[in-house]
Amino acid sequence: MSDLDPERLTPLLRGSFGKPFLHFARTASTQDVLRQGDYPHGTVAAAEHQTAGRGRSGRRWDGAETSALLFSLQLRPPAAADLPQLSLVAGLAVAEALERVAGAPMLVKWPNDVLGGGGKVAGMLLEASGESVVCGIGINVNQEAGDLPVTARVPATSLRILSGRLLDRGLVLAEVLAGLERRYEDWLAGGLPALIGDLEARNAVRGARVRAGDRVGTAAEIAPDGRLVVVLDRGDRVLVESGEVEIVLARP
Repeated sequence: MSDLDPERLTPLLRGSFGKPFLHFARTASTQDVLRQGDYPHGTVAAAEHQTAGRGRSGRRWDGAETSALLFSLQLRPPAAADLPQLSLVAGLAVAEALERVAGAPMLVKWPNDVLGGGGKVAGMLLEASGESVVCGIGINVNQEAGDLPVTARVPATSLRILSGRLLDRGLVLAEVLAGLERRYEDWLAGGLPALIGDLEARNAVRGARVRAGDRVGTAAEIAPDGRLVVVLDRGDRVLVESGEVEIVLARP
């Protein structure tokens, strides 16, 4: 039996996220499963293997079968919500949950990755359509070094490498979903400013050299609205959107 089997996972859930829970041995993309259906808020679709999984900007997300945790969460936020902020809400929740299960420090690489030990351990992709937002999350759980891509833009790592032990993906998923629900509710109640202190404490890009279009500078804090503050070489402080920034040199 898979450690993500619904009969095994459902008793581990501590909130409403993950109810209902859809589990697939193989599917093209859990994002598409939820986007093409009419599922209630909190529905989760997880797959052992995705044949067409994708990350930000259309990049492919490859997950080793039965080693990665690949799932999507159906959200139905209020109409007036600032939806781009959800990448950071999810990033913070995932970082906190993975730190708890792996016992290793986790940082948020603005706007949508989680790093541990300097390597990428998780990534987020949010796709909005009408009143629906589907949050796709990929987590490297039990891969060994030889299982991970060597051509990634950011070196990859896994919870197994960071913790030195195999982990139960069902327990990891239950912890992540509990954290996501709590931080989502914090965001609904107080917006991103309610989370910004905890986000800034995990800001992995602060101090990194970045390029925003034809401008180059140093990444500073995450603004209360979710944009990144960049201090340009000539001293100006500018706010940039996620699609505008390229990290050219990691912080020391």
